[in-house]
Amino acid sequence: MGLRRGAMETGWAAMDADVRGLVERLGMEPIPVEGGWFRVTWRSEEKLDDGRPIGGAILALFADSPDGFSALHRLSVTELWHFHRGDPFELLLLGPDGRSETVVLGPAVEDGHLLQVTVPPAVWMGGRVADGGTYALIGTTTAPAFTEDAFEAGGRAELAAAYPDRAPEIRRLTRLEPETRPR
Repeated sequence: MGLRRGAMETGWAAMDADVRGLVERLGMEPIPVEGGWFRVTWRSEEKLDDGRPIGGAILALFADSPDGFSALHRLSVTELWHFHRGDPFELLLLGPDGRSETVVLGPAVEDGHLLQVTVPPAVWMGGRVADGGTYALIGTTTAPAFTEDAFEAGGRAELAAAYPDRAPEIRRLTRLEPETRPR
C-alpha cells in the first residue's frame, strides 16, 4: 500500500502545530489508506501455527485535519481500541448483520465515553475526532497481530447502500472507491 503523498502533505500542513509536534515526538508516520498517524509499539515474538504473531499493538493519532480521520475499513482479526489522551473520538461500527452504532472513546467516562472498545473481525470501523476537538491519541491491540492482508478499505457507495441510515457518516469517513482501493 503506497502513501498518498500529496494528500498527506496537505493534511500535515493543516494540522495544529502542537499536534504535529506530538506526532514527531512519538515517531509516528502516516497510516497508509486509513489516515491518521501511527507507530508500532509491540509485535509478539510468539507465533500461531500459521506463522502469524499472536498479537500486536500500535499508537495512532487522529486529528482535525483533512487526513486526520480513520477511514472506514474492516479487519479479519479482533481489534481493541484504547483511548490515551486528547479529545473524544467518535468510532462508527457497521456490523455484518446490518446493525450499526457510534461509540465515543474519550476521557469523560461520566459522560458515557469509553476508555476501550473491542471490534470483532468483519465489522466495518472508522472514526474521527469529535466536533470542536483537535486530536485523539488512541492505542490499538490486535489478536492475532495485524498484517496487511487482514485489512480491507471500505467503499463509499457499497457501504452507503448497505447502511443507508448512516450514509452521511459514511461519506465523511471514506476516501476511496472500490475500484481504486487496495484489497
